[in-house]
Amino acid sequence: MPFPVRIHPFAAAAAAATVAVIIHLRRRHSHISAMGPTLLVLSAKSPEELKLAQSLKLKFETSDALNLSEEEKEVKVLLDSEVGPTDQMKFEVGLYMGFLVASKFGRLLIWSPRLSSTHDLVSKNFHELPCGTVCITDVQFKGRGRSKNVWDSPLGCLLFSFTLQMEDGRKLPLLQYVVSLAVTEAIKHLCQEKGLPQLDLRIKWPNDLYLEGLKVGGILCTSSYQSKFFSVSAGVGLNVDNHEPTTCLNVMLQKRRPNSSKLTREQILASFFNKFEDLFEIFLKEGFNVLEDLYCKTWLHSGQKVVIEEKIDGRSIQVEVTIQGLTSSGYLLATDKQNNFYELHPDGNSFDFFKGLVRRKL
Repeated sequence: MPFPVRIHPFAAAAAAATVAVIIHLRRRHSHISAMGPTLLVLSAKSPEELKLAQSLKLKFETSDALNLSEEEKEVKVLLDSEVGPTDQMKFEVGLYMGFLVASKFGRLLIWSPRLSSTHDLVSKNFHELPCGTVCITDVQFKGRGRSKNVWDSPLGCLLFSFTLQMEDGRKLPLLQYVVSLAVTEAIKHLCQEKGLPQLDLRIKWPNDLYLEGLKVGGILCTSSYQSKFFSVSAGVGLNVDNHEPTTCLNVMLQKRRPNSSKLTREQILASFFNKFEDLFEIFLKEGFNVLEDLYCKTWLHSGQKVVIEEKIDGRSIQVEVTIQGLTSSGYLLATDKQNNFYELHPDGNSFDFFKGLVRRKL
């Protein structure tokens, strides 16, 4: 009997959990530094959140509370009402806020035209930001990928990270699936609402987003534990208008129906938070099993055959298994030809999660 190897990225009750990553689509090979001061524009949905934005602006201006990367030592912080002709926003806040109906998430927004990493901004400044704050940028030059690889994120991508808190560490590994599902449900809802052709946006386990067999984005969730709460920074990268190096949502819409209207970053972001808030509430109260059927209808893997390799008495033996769904801990549930059940784990090294899978018999 071979000794089962189990690699679990959420050890120690998920106390510093880092799940596998996105943010985008093209590997970068050289350092890119920011030019000039980093502009941060604060926007709010309601008068109450505007007061929070004003307080945040004052704090960032009068202290060293804001923690950014070395490339962003010089920072300019504005409210959206203070934005002048030389700092025109490329993100239409009014349009976004008009679509947003979520009561907790996305109501305080930080926009920047160019940022090293939205995820670094929210994670490094988590306790300075109200829970539910979202940071979005037009261009990201130091995005984080799996195993800390660095990725370019050019114009045409929806790039954002937001903050939330959780108490139950057992549910934490499954949060990335709720975020992924919220993205696919948001796109589905928008296409229906706008009378557009449906886009078959799919989830590739554990955290990539695929369209017509091509990667168009993915999810990043990291967390830390303090005072009985997990402080989670969740990020999404989605190719909306940039068709290189794979494809994007609007190119596929035009292929389905030439001259159809486009999806905008503002609409997608608002629709995401509207969906995520509902799904997150269900997830916290009832667990992921209530959402699993919908998730499995959206991912790429039900019935997929996977060949895994293990060593028995020094010999490498290949075993074919069929993916059935997810285990309670968020890994792949599979069966072999003898109907034995297995939990499949990534080896933590390969970019292809279906290479180097490690199995544990259930």
